[in-house]
Amino acid sequence: MGNCFSDVAVGGTAVGGGGHGGGQNDAVELFLKSRDYHGVYSQIELSLSASSVGDPDMLSKSDPMAVLYMKGRDGKLEELGRTEVVLNSPNPKWINKVGVTYHFELVQTLVFHVYDVDTQLHGVDVKMLKLDDQQFLGEAVCALSETLANVGLFFHAYHLSEHVVVTKSNRLLTLDLMEQDEVTRTPRPRNFGKLTVHAEESINSKTFIEIIFRCSELENEDLFSKSDPILMISKISESGNSIPICKTEVINDNFNPTWKPVLLNAQQAGSKDSPLTIECFNFNTNGKHDFIGKVEKSLAVFEKIHSSGIGENLVLPAAGGHDYHNKVLKSQLFVEKYSECVQHTFLDYLAVGWELNFMVAVDFT
Repeated sequence: MGNCFSDVAVGGTAVGGGGHGGGQNDAVELFLKSRDYHGVYSQIELSLSASSVGDPDMLSKSDPMAVLYMKGRDGKLEELGRTEVVLNSPNPKWINKVGVTYHFELVQTLVFHVYDVDTQLHGVDVKMLKLDDQQFLGEAVCALSETLANVGLFFHAYHLSEHVVVTKSNRLLTLDLMEQDEVTRTPRPRNFGKLTVHAEESINSKTFIEIIFRCSELENEDLFSKSDPILMISKISESGNSIPICKTEVINDNFNPTWKPVLLNAQQAGSKDSPLTIECFNFNTNGKHDFIGKVEKSLAVFEKIHSSGIGENLVLPAAGGHDYHNKVLKSQLFVEKYSECVQHTFLDYLAVGWELNFMVAVDFT
């Protein structure tokens, strides 16, 4: 990661995290990406429950587990996640939620499979279970947009089958669990119970923290000019590894720089008590950036630094890795602004009645 901001064109500009989805048409996707448009998307969490699930066990009730798939354009199923196993219940309410990214411009087909897990495998991690060894209890199919219709976001959902009931009063989508044809692998109309889906937008995906950092009295790392400081912001994983999440722009020839606002997604940064590392470098175009110093604090502490107006001294880590040998510098990091905000998503606009007009023109000349 040492040279992750090493070139002038890209390395000297601010960069934040977060992936974006594309479209179905390659030409359209290339056109949109060339204009820095990556589609409208939101992070969705699906909660699942079922009722009157089949009971293949002779001496006990079923131990159901649900598996969620996304059907690709080629018809292949991509597994998105699994619930936990609920013991001895024909009416399971699973706790584990399954996350999925909703793309407005795509028809995303969801396929749900419900299995009765063998009693001897109850202690095994669900991710390790071989589905072919479990008893199949039923299948349900719907479009992801249908699950969003139940929260009042779409009033004309695209239904893939007639076995769908949308109950807007309690915001639930109910699907028939169907038997799967062994030859064609398509659902047959025999009823195996009901599957209920509840979709909600991930709150963390909409919460952002805006921070403006400033430094004072930075060390001079250039021989014939002032330093060109840049900040790298990383989070510390549970294993202790440093994971970069964003960086500021370069400010040329400045010992007391104030950078443009940094916008951190709550999912990127983690909780307010999770440690973040702010590293200050002197930017060099050859990619060999000079390390100036760092501050390792949580978002909660950065909020207090902003409230107090008192800076935090940068430190140089000791060669042996012991914190008590770190060199404390006179250079300081200040937090000029700290604010938390909710950025409303595309789904929020739809929920309050925002309408889209679509016009198509074809020129055959």
